[in-house]
Amino acid sequence: MIRTLVVEDDFRVSAIHAAYVARTEGFEVAGRAGSVAECLDRVRETLPDLLLLDVYLPDGSGLEVLRRLTEDAGGARPDAIMTTAARDVTSVRTALKLGAVGYLVKPFASAALTERLTAYRGLRHRVDALDPAAETDQADVDALFSAARPTALPPVPAKGHSAPTLALVRDAVRAARRDLSAAEVAAATGVSRATAQRYLSYLVREGLARLELRYGTTGRPEHRYRSVA
Repeated sequence: MIRTLVVEDDFRVSAIHAAYVARTEGFEVAGRAGSVAECLDRVRETLPDLLLLDVYLPDGSGLEVLRRLTEDAGGARPDAIMTTAARDVTSVRTALKLGAVGYLVKPFASAALTERLTAYRGLRHRVDALDPAAETDQADVDALFSAARPTALPPVPAKGHSAPTLALVRDAVRAARRDLSAAEVAAATGVSRATAQRYLSYLVREGLARLELRYGTTGRPEHRYRSVA
């Protein structure tokens, strides 16, 4: 599990973000903090893997949190996804320089946060799968860096489709890390099989999933779907 510390001074927003984290497969909430000082204490106490970190905090900046954690730990600090209303170029550039793995500008939809978390989980899985003693080639490096970026969904194509459902189906296929049938996607997302089939077909057309045929002993081949992102 990826232990995540939510750092946000607005208690209501903090609770919402924590609920998003708790609902995302592979993540658990390590705690919540509402200030720079409380964040630093919680990091030492809970040793989280990831921070959801606001920039504007009552006693300072979330960017200063990153700077201090890097200095205190010699670079071995939690990763961070910034979740903030700070839109200025200086804040964004500073976050990049300090090694933030994501930057979400408030207000944002739950699907946007889920997408960043899913992309981060993919990066962790890829890194953990590598042999520490082995050398990587360019393809390995490219895969790692692409895993850190969420794959943008195409525009919703037509009447009767919704962006949240499209994201839900796409995330289910990506999270599985194996091929799935439409029935399995329906069970994982709570939509009907026909709805899952319709969205899966769209993902295939847009190049975000691929169709694989599984042949049995009799009858038509079963359609299986696997993420390509």
